[in-house]
Amino acid sequence: MMNLALLTVLVALQTTIFFVEGFQPVKTMIRGGKQTFPRSTNSPYTSTTTTRTTIKMSATGFIGIGIMGEGMAARLLSEGVAGSEDNPLVIWNRTGAKCTALAEKFPDKKVIVKATAKEVVEACGVTYSILSTPEASKIVFEAETGVLAGVSAGKSIVDCATLAEADMIRMNAAVTGKGGRFLEAPVSGSKAPAANGVLIFLCAGSKDLFDEIKDTGLAAMGKASHFFGDTVGFGTRAKLVVNSLMGTMLAAFGEGIALSESVGLDPSTMIEVIGQGAIQSPMFNLKGPKMIKKDHSPNFPLKHAHKDMALACDMAKTAGVEYSVMEQAEKMFRAAREDADLKVADEDFSAVFEKIHKESTSEFSKKR
Repeated sequence: MMNLALLTVLVALQTTIFFVEGFQPVKTMIRGGKQTFPRSTNSPYTSTTTTRTTIKMSATGFIGIGIMGEGMAARLLSEGVAGSEDNPLVIWNRTGAKCTALAEKFPDKKVIVKATAKEVVEACGVTYSILSTPEASKIVFEAETGVLAGVSAGKSIVDCATLAEADMIRMNAAVTGKGGRFLEAPVSGSKAPAANGVLIFLCAGSKDLFDEIKDTGLAAMGKASHFFGDTVGFGTRAKLVVNSLMGTMLAAFGEGIALSESVGLDPSTMIEVIGQGAIQSPMFNLKGPKMIKKDHSPNFPLKHAHKDMALACDMAKTAGVEYSVMEQAEKMFRAAREDADLKVADEDFSAVFEKIHKESTSEFSKKR
């Protein structure tokens, strides 16, 4: 059943991470099945169609208005999940200007900006959080004015960041220890899917909380939500599998395009050829034309992609799984991230293409 759940995630990812404007996907809700590493305790895998409805409660919180969070929070407002007088959207971000900008974007919605993450949690029944790195998540979660400080009985935290499994387990224990509920919900998707509400949520933890928000908050922000069981950590495992595969695919694609250019083939034509066969991918179609123009405007920063790939490699070692192909891709991303001359850590993860050309000795690469 684990294989079926992950296969469904990967298929959905092909149409999700790189959203094509104008496409209106059907929203589905999929609950994951029993796991084998170790076994989860949720019910058998099922699939149901969801609809968006307006939720009414005291307030909805959102912490982290960054590359992903900005689009996600905006979806909660535009879809009517939050932003009314009786259910305002309460937000906080380390850079306060981003909160102000979001509020100004929705002048007809009730958006309340708080001074601390603690105040957001205290004011809300359900608080979503997505921060860029494990380090940032830990600081914001554990600070005196952070997330945990605001948790009390009845509060619910939905963490959408991609962290190490141990981080999610630690946060779950801390939240539930204070009488709250916790749902890990890392997302597959980048900036555009977040803005357009077509993310994929990979969830584990409180089943009651998942059921409460699957047709409201999650449906507003994503096209599918998968529940992998009540054992926190399974959502993170699924996300790391997906992102390590994605990075490996892009590294291989970059090498293929670099080879095409170096042997005199037109890269645009080769991207078209690749898009017409069995190996076609929306990622290749979207990233390819930008890569050959050296356009790496960040939708998913390379440093974050590498972080996920490194975590996946660690997970594979712990599980005793042969992972050498993806480990080579991780090394390529690590080298690109650490290259002081290229300075591409904050660029899109497609910038690994620049490292591929830098390490190549072809005449094309030298003159590029």
